[in-house]
Amino acid sequence: MKSRVQKKETRWEKLDNTANLFPVIANETMTNVYRIAVILSENIEPECLQEALEQVLPWFNTMNVRMRTGMFWYYFETNVKGKPVVREEEDFPCRYIEQHRNKSYLFRVTYYKNRINLEVFHALADGMGAVNFLRELTYQYLRICYPQLSGEMGDRLCDDTSLDTEDSYLKNYKKAGKKTYKSVPAVHMKGERLVRGELGIIHGYMSVRQLKEKAKELGMSINEYLSGIFVYSIYKGYLHGNVSKKPIVLCVPVNLRPFFGSMTTRNFFAMASASFLPEKEKYERQEVMKLVQAELKRQITQENLEKMIAYNVSNQKNYALRVVPLFLKKPAIKLVYLMSAKATTTTITNMGRMIVDEAYRPYIKRFQIILSPSTGQNTKATVCSYGDELTFTFSSLLKDTSVQKVFFRSLAEDGIDVEIETNGVYYD
Repeated sequence: MKSRVQKKETRWEKLDNTANLFPVIANETMTNVYRIAVILSENIEPECLQEALEQVLPWFNTMNVRMRTGMFWYYFETNVKGKPVVREEEDFPCRYIEQHRNKSYLFRVTYYKNRINLEVFHALADGMGAVNFLRELTYQYLRICYPQLSGEMGDRLCDDTSLDTEDSYLKNYKKAGKKTYKSVPAVHMKGERLVRGELGIIHGYMSVRQLKEKAKELGMSINEYLSGIFVYSIYKGYLHGNVSKKPIVLCVPVNLRPFFGSMTTRNFFAMASASFLPEKEKYERQEVMKLVQAELKRQITQENLEKMIAYNVSNQKNYALRVVPLFLKKPAIKLVYLMSAKATTTTITNMGRMIVDEAYRPYIKRFQIILSPSTGQNTKATVCSYGDELTFTFSSLLKDTSVQKVFFRSLAEDGIDVEIETNGVYYD
């Protein structure tokens, strides 16, 4: 692949509606960085990965930027600080990205043995946008390592890759009546923490076919099934099945692209949530799962998602807010975020099926996704699948793994075979 010719003039653009939040709240302990990793069949060749990154990056305007501070908002401009450097992984996942130490880039590419890690500051893109970039980076790396692939596939971007950078929030904004969202304090999982800087990772690998069969038996989608078990695991593993005055609130990011016909590589998602209030003792697992399913079905509708977009974008369009200088906006944005954080227990992100062109499949074993913790959310989870394998990943700052144990034991009770892998943090 020939590197795209860079124009000398600097391009700039506004952050999308969701992205405006992340630079305001990000710091060393709440990084707002996530990881998408691909595990290959052979160990990584660093020089080839560096070459692939340099060739692919110029095609992706979304990634090839640095962030600047404006009078009223942050903004992106083309990064002319030099080429990003691929490094061997030597730290825990999802660490804070310091622009001045990263040639001003808001992402990093590292490797470990046969794994390529792409870590992204959330202001750049959501998971779908990052997958877009990682897929092309991986394809180009494989073409460099295995020249026969270039002859077979050609030296070009694949058909599934989008370069669209529109702000789909603004495009799909429809003015609506004023609406407010109530915030009720939720259960927060607390306890003894790991050593500062450590992040505990547990991957569970299981069969998509087995999950489909069990979810179908219960009248659920795989996402509803796994979300329900996650909430139940918090109820049993953290609350120990006791009554609680606070609800367990599970946030579920919803990819808005299929609902609104978007192909943007920038952020375009909305947060649905499922709330479960343990008002009595001894809830059965399926009872909790059905309650979670009903909550998600109620929220994830076209009409409700349009209302979410309208609510979020209306604040950005408010003229009185737009003319307030950024240094005055920041404390208000932080306050609003902290109030919403109090109303959330955890988050589960489902990236769905990873699409890989057939020619590259023999070289790719699996994918993994890791979320960084955030205020009030010491433990989070992610889901993705490749072929018949689904990967469910917990990331946590806590030493206790009771929630994770209940989760995987529940799957085993349902006849789901699970293979467990950790990053070694929990080893004695």
